[in-house]
Amino acid sequence: MFGATRSRLRRVRHGVTAVAVGLVLLGASACSSGDQQGDDADGKNTGARNGGATGKPSAAGPAPLTKEQLTAASLTDGEKIGRYTVSDYALGAPLGEDYTAEPAVCQPLVSLAPGATAFDPAAEVHRKADVPDEMLGLTVSVQLRSYAAQGATGVLKALRTAGKECAGGFTEDRALARAKYLRVEPAEAPGLGDEATAYRFTILDVKGTLKLYEYLTVVRSGSTTLSFRAEIPGTEDVGGVPDEIVRAQWQKFQAAAKA
Repeated sequence: MFGATRSRLRRVRHGVTAVAVGLVLLGASACSSGDQQGDDADGKNTGARNGGATGKPSAAGPAPLTKEQLTAASLTDGEKIGRYTVSDYALGAPLGEDYTAEPAVCQPLVSLAPGATAFDPAAEVHRKADVPDEMLGLTVSVQLRSYAAQGATGVLKALRTAGKECAGGFTEDRALARAKYLRVEPAEAPGLGDEATAYRFTILDVKGTLKLYEYLTVVRSGSTTLSFRAEIPGTEDVGGVPDEIVRAQWQKFQAAAKA
């Protein structure tokens, strides 16, 4: 973000290998729109230690989905969603561990990569959706993550805490620059999954002169989170993560559950 430079940086960082396999998922109940509240989760990092990406059952609950299962439930390279096209990230994962926040409580608003909360994902898959011919157009990062035990619930709790405590702004640190978030505001969340939350960010560009806007939507279904981050290298306010992208990924996720 923050002009074409940030957009290009993110685009060359990202990537994941797709492998199609079957999927067994927990059922998800529909919720009303707005910030969908789930049960609070306490405890320490239960990541790959409690079943992890091995698919082995955990004494604390069902095994988290493996990377192969998440891949089967994710949007696919080349898939069309209206005017948007889905693709893999060329190198690495978007918004990785080198994206951090000050104060640290704000970290879930910047990235949900391992280390962002007390609950590390057991597996994760990353896609993006954009209009290929629009170099300065909207890009949506779509990320699926599975967690052991109550990890996914804990992540949503940490995200809502960050939304409240960081409403007045915070600083994002990344490999090549620092960015200032001026405001964190609630946005309309979709009525999907067991719970969902969404935010609108007002951010200064790297020169500290222009106000830019990003949106984050995160949906939890059982022990899996589906996150969507919309950004555009300009001052336009896109009004939120495109609903057709969120719905397309959700439908793919549900279809995999029935396979």
